[in-house]
Order: sequence, then structure tokens, then C-alpha cells
Amino acid sequence: INEIAPEAGCLIITHYQRLLDHVKPHHVHAMIDGAIVKTGGPELALELEERGYDWLDTAA
Repeated sequence: INEIAPEAGCLIITHYQRLLDHVKPHHVHAMIDGAIVKTGGPELALELEERGYDWLDTAA
């Protein structure tokens, strides 16, 4: 996607970091119960893969 249409936007919803090994994100949003709880760059996807989502869930 990045090479074929570099100026296009694309929304990808995934739980799998390995998909992002092929599609390089510019922005990453973490959602819990339908609300965005954290926004960052590609490094956030790596952190979520490593730490999971529990550290973001203030209701837990």
C-alpha cells in the first residue's frame, strides 16, 4: 500500500503487529471499548505488541 499509493490514506484495524511489518503506519491509535486511549507513531504498535493493552486500560 505504501509503495502503490504513497499519497493515499488507508484505515487498517488490526491486532497483529506482523501486518504492520508490511504496511508501515504513520499514525497508530489504541482503542479500548470503542474509545481511543493512546495515539502515537509506529513505535506504539511495537509497544502494544510487547506490553499488550492492559497498561492502557484504566478501568482494569
